[in-house]
Amino acid sequence: MRLLRIVPDDTKFDFMRFRRISFPISAMLSIVAILLFFYHGLNFGIDFVGGTLVEVQTKAGPADLAKMRATIGSLHLGDVQLQEFGAPNDVLIRISEQPGGDQAQQAAIQKVRDALGDSVDYRRVEVVGPSVSTELLSYGTIGLVLAIVAILIYLWFRFEWQFALGAMIANVHDLVLTVGFMSLTHIDFDLTSIAALLTILGYSLNDTVVIYDRIREMLRRYKRLPMPELLNASVNATLSRSIVTHVTVAMSLLALLLFGGQAIHSFTATMMFGVVLVGTYTSVFIASPILIYLGVGVGRMGGAEEPEPPAVTSTAAPAVSKPAASRRARARR
Repeated sequence: MRLLRIVPDDTKFDFMRFRRISFPISAMLSIVAILLFFYHGLNFGIDFVGGTLVEVQTKAGPADLAKMRATIGSLHLGDVQLQEFGAPNDVLIRISEQPGGDQAQQAAIQKVRDALGDSVDYRRVEVVGPSVSTELLSYGTIGLVLAIVAILIYLWFRFEWQFALGAMIANVHDLVLTVGFMSLTHIDFDLTSIAALLTILGYSLNDTVVIYDRIREMLRRYKRLPMPELLNASVNATLSRSIVTHVTVAMSLLALLLFGGQAIHSFTATMMFGVVLVGTYTSVFIASPILIYLGVGVGRMGGAEEPEPPAVTSTAAPAVSKPAASRRARARR
């Protein structure tokens, strides 16, 4: 079983010394992510902007995107996007929202069907109206905000307020960087992306709470241990568990990313970045060292240190040296 261990149990890495590097880097990346969100924007999917999504599969070999784009463009349906995904003969067609309500959307689909004819198979057709898309976007935003508030309240009761604030800063850091990644890569931001962000919140919180629980336990046991050393010991104590968990999650997400198809591509790509890359880094290099700056453990230095566990002693009678035995024998005489 030792061969299956990725990380030894008795690691002694000094993670806290990197806090003077990790905090400026995270601040800079967060600013870049916010600027990307406001200036580059997100690639909102059909769920949030309305319109029509048609997934087709060509019958005669790989799809000729240029020819299909010219054919559909001649229909004058406004903004039309064609994207190849998965196999070379799979094409995703996005048609902007048509004026005239649901009837106009259905008419646009029929025009596309007539233009492409029998050369393709229609795998999926989705139509989302403007009122539904606006409602979905507002509900998704409200869901994210309520999740953050609920996590803050839970951590406030579970730990001290410094722990709650530190975990919330770490979670917001994860969300900001993930949204920046989505803006930079321009992957679809739809309902599955909202689900991915909520999952990242829960996963990052779970990893942070495991480390915080160990920190709180060691704060009670060691009253005089300096805070950086205590945090290092806590992170090292949970390091093996964290790495094994993240590796298994990464393997599962990689399989979904490669073979899951376009329907869950946004979800898996967002999860891969938010959970595997950002979440692991945040729990170790942001959530833990930020407790130093929040003043955790400052008022404990005068307490009594928990004694070290007693050494194992033998229950047999103590041995008597030869000189002592001879002196006892002469005394008896």
